[in-house]
Amino acid sequence: MTLRSRFALAFAAIGAVVAVLVGALSYRAASDRVLAEIDRTLRSATVALAHAEEQEEQPLASEVIAQAPELFPGPDRPGPGDEQERRLILQAVAVDGTATRLGGPPVTLPVSGTGRLLAASGEAGDSDIAEVVVAGRAYRRLTTALGERRGALQVAVRIDQTRYVLGGMAREITAVSLAVLLVAAGAGRLVAGRITRRLVRLAEVAEEVNADGRGEFAAGGLVGGRDEVGRLSASFSGMLGRIAAARDAQDRLVHDAAHELRTPLTSLRTNATVLRRVAELSPPARARLLDDVEGETAELAHLVDELVELALAGSREEAEETVDLAAVARRVARRVYRRTGRLVHIDADADGCVVRGRPQGLERALGNLLENAAKFDPDGDDPIEVRVRRGAVTVSDRGPGIDADDISRVFDRFYRADTARALPGSGLGLAIVRDVAEAHGGTVSAGRRPGGGARIGFTVDGSRVLPGAGPE
Repeated sequence: MTLRSRFALAFAAIGAVVAVLVGALSYRAASDRVLAEIDRTLRSATVALAHAEEQEEQPLASEVIAQAPELFPGPDRPGPGDEQERRLILQAVAVDGTATRLGGPPVTLPVSGTGRLLAASGEAGDSDIAEVVVAGRAYRRLTTALGERRGALQVAVRIDQTRYVLGGMAREITAVSLAVLLVAAGAGRLVAGRITRRLVRLAEVAEEVNADGRGEFAAGGLVGGRDEVGRLSASFSGMLGRIAAARDAQDRLVHDAAHELRTPLTSLRTNATVLRRVAELSPPARARLLDDVEGETAELAHLVDELVELALAGSREEAEETVDLAAVARRVARRVYRRTGRLVHIDADADGCVVRGRPQGLERALGNLLENAAKFDPDGDDPIEVRVRRGAVTVSDRGPGIDADDISRVFDRFYRADTARALPGSGLGLAIVRDVAEAHGGTVSAGRRPGGGARIGFTVDGSRVLPGAGPE
């Protein structure tokens, strides 16, 4: 069953329940009010009849109270000769249960067990109301005890017309309930169609993306609106955009990796061919060949490590923590000093170097910057400078610097400037720095340092900088 059909059935069910409840309550209220009015008339007649009996004015009392109001005339209202059927029926019940007609139409009301009990031993004013059928006609009968073993009085009126009107009301309520049910079902189907139309569109797009395996439908919002469906559409569109971006990044990574791996693999293949004739080589040539194989193998291993790090940088689930960038810089500086012997001068502010982020990613980014600076300025006398200011990290060196044409490309994957082609490296270090910065909502920057050298750094989003004092 479709969602639209379920909405229609739900609307119909709610409409039916409401219509039935309102109809039932209305019928009950009308029936109770009508019967209460009839009972009031019967009680008034009983009081008047009892008073006439006490005053011995029975003939006069009969003339006064024997006219019953025509409460519910219907299409079968009686003719002039049947007016007796509309009048009150009066009769007395003796202690032994014998009924005596006092006035009204010539109808003898049956005396029930309750009526005999009231006549024989009832207290004055005790009464019983019941509906009886005499000769196929319905009557509502009130039996009232006179007390002191004086018997009881019975007053009744025909209620066929009352039943007719209440039955007509019940039929009308039923018809209205059915109409409400149909209208609610139609309205529910119409409204459900408008509600589910956008969900159907989302389902179709999801099925197409699932079948195609790509996110080509990510451009722009799928459906409009500010409600929950609109929010779902916006989130779904954003998800498709990220899928498409991830797929494109994956394709670029595979293409670039294949290109970069081709050079060391070609060299290793050539050296492997030469190794088949290793016995013919002189000892110096053999040593150079082995050194070349060892260097290419190390370069290939380093490239693979960088590729794995780059591929996992965006998907690694690392919990965010409070990170002291100055402390990270000192830790990385000690490691770089052990590897290269280069001193690192750290300049960190006192109130803005503590951020919320991924500690391993930030340490890797800072390590890449320092190792990159040490690589391009291996013999410099000046220490490498690290400046930390409110979530911004800048590393400066006194190397050859960056050409103006290379500044916009140094963070691209596998990009290596002409001055760096003779140096070891894969061209992925700064690309990893860019990915870490973007993962923290920040940016990267590169430029020439006044007086010579390069200045490269990254930032994190300002909302990640935590208040409080950090170390000098």
